[in-house]
Amino acid sequence: MRVFIDTNVLLSASLFPSGGASRAYNVAVAAPNDAIVSDYVVDELKSVYARKFPAKTAALDSFLAALASTVEIVSTPDEAKTEKDETEIRDPADRPVLRAARHTSADILLTGDKDLLEAAVDNPRVMSPREFLDAADLA
Repeated sequence: MRVFIDTNVLLSASLFPSGGASRAYNVAVAAPNDAIVSDYVVDELKSVYARKFPAKTAALDSFLAALASTVEIVSTPDEAKTEKDETEIRDPADRPVLRAARHTSADILLTGDKDLLEAAVDNPRVMSPREFLDAADLA
């Protein structure tokens, strides 16, 4: 299964290694799954760390090094490829995440973002870390 991982899951997984988001992340990056993130998600993660957790940049560097060896990192498609239901997502900053997930043919978009979780999007299937773990029978 191809699992696209959103910024907030990466943030929680990197800050709280024993939490639910971290468990979901570990399942997503393990075989038989293929985990994917976009350059947009990585940049957003770096930006959040710089703004909110500047003292933890060494931890972020370690996490990103591990991330680079376990996930596929793709470029985010430009807005010219926007689909209709993408414009229904409340927060425009979330649209590049959905666009990248679709571009990579992800089966699941793993996120804790309420705007994405509540959006009427069928492709890919949008799941919270809890839903993802429940579906994998690992909750």
